[in-house]
Amino acid sequence: MRDYSAYPLRCLASIVCAATAFVCTTATAAELRLDAATMPRVATIDPRFQSYNIEMVEVTGGRFWKPYAAARTRSRPDAERFAARTPIDLHDARLRNLAAALSPAYLRISGTWANSTFVAESETPPSAPPAGFNGVLTRQQWRDAIDFSHAVDAPIVTSFAISAGTRDAAGRWLPEQARRFLDVTRSAGGHIAAAEFMNEPDLPAIGGAPEGYDAAAYGRDFAAFRAFMKDTAPDVTILGPGTIGTGADAQALFAATAVGIDTVSYHHYGALSARCAGDRTPKRALSDEWLARSGKTFAFYQALRDQLAPDKPIWLTETAETACGGNRWAATFIDTFRYLDQLGRLAKAGVQVVMHNTLAASDYGLLDEQTHLPRPNYWAALLWRRLMGTTVLNAGIADRHGFHVYAHCARDMPGGIALLVINNDRRIRRKLTLPAGSQRYTLASATPADGNVQLNGATLLLGTADRIPALHGDATAPGTMVFAPRTITFLTVADAGNTNCP
Repeated sequence: MRDYSAYPLRCLASIVCAATAFVCTTATAAELRLDAATMPRVATIDPRFQSYNIEMVEVTGGRFWKPYAAARTRSRPDAERFAARTPIDLHDARLRNLAAALSPAYLRISGTWANSTFVAESETPPSAPPAGFNGVLTRQQWRDAIDFSHAVDAPIVTSFAISAGTRDAAGRWLPEQARRFLDVTRSAGGHIAAAEFMNEPDLPAIGGAPEGYDAAAYGRDFAAFRAFMKDTAPDVTILGPGTIGTGADAQALFAATAVGIDTVSYHHYGALSARCAGDRTPKRALSDEWLARSGKTFAFYQALRDQLAPDKPIWLTETAETACGGNRWAATFIDTFRYLDQLGRLAKAGVQVVMHNTLAASDYGLLDEQTHLPRPNYWAALLWRRLMGTTVLNAGIADRHGFHVYAHCARDMPGGIALLVINNDRRIRRKLTLPAGSQRYTLASATPADGNVQLNGATLLLGTADRIPALHGDATAPGTMVFAPRTITFLTVADAGNTNCP
């Protein structure tokens, strides 16, 4: 049996990794006990719960958040926020292979740039965006997106243009662009599974809305949008409001649309990245306060849902480490604690879908945008996809400082359960007693800032011809298990005897 108490690998208690403030230690906390057979069911999530975004500006080409590695090394982190990019190659074999491995999922193609994107009228797109728009989506680009969606089993979720080019002289939204978008989608054999009216209406100026755009104007436009969609595309789930804030503006926009939505949608970023003058540090990335922010945002929207749209499902349609492309450590194992804790926390709360931003753009992408090689969060996503089922259980262990345990019925393992055990403490080992044998999958990193991650001691890398390696667990006997600081562990228990997992 592998000795997990030694993680992180070859760690000396006297060494501090200055770049990340990870500190090695040998302290051990008191053990806790799990009973796999008696864990109650608390929620059921969508089979496509774990999903992702490709920004509209990636599909069309344009200026998007510039990765830190591409910025001048001596410049301020916020000095070069954007970089021009050509359209993403959605036929890239590696991108398709790795995206397909995360399926079933939803693919959201939206973002701030979608608010002002013109859909080309013919096969020959205009050389520049027409007045009132900032970008052009060609018909071939959208066909490529639809083909990608089919190839990776990820139905499309999107939003529509709302900028000046879509409005009449009185500033009212008109559906002509939306109608063309739907027609082009149908003609290419595509289908939009769900749609928000616009991206983040509580940031109207950034999103291309008219000056002075408020909740009343949004409510008026949303009503026109809803009527259009119910008449033209009644099978599309209407999401809303798609706001990012937790203040009065978000509350007013929610109230203006609550009666017309099929599903509540919202966005969450715990902070701004350094590009936008954010002050996050790697040391705070493992704090309980940081991990809890996702739950606090959800609680705001849950309360509004319960008051204004009772029983409607809730989707988190955009989220990542921080807004504005993520911080430098968004591409490293340091952010994997946030990524997996957010999935576990929101699944337990009953959120149906969580869409990570992005699949492969800027520093918060699951994949590197140039090479499409997996980052630590991708490997975490793949383990979640393979191990965690759609029935959510209560593990029976209350949240405590530096230690979080989530439980689901295991995926494709009738009668089995899967556990996600996160020890985000930097100093203290944790113990759990599990009176059943299990397969153990422990993620750790010897040097968390370098972008590598180990599974049970072996660095995760693509093999020859981009083969995804086998993700095997280590057989673990019943009894007490030790979880080292700064590690994340999945456990699967076959034949757990839990009646909620037939």
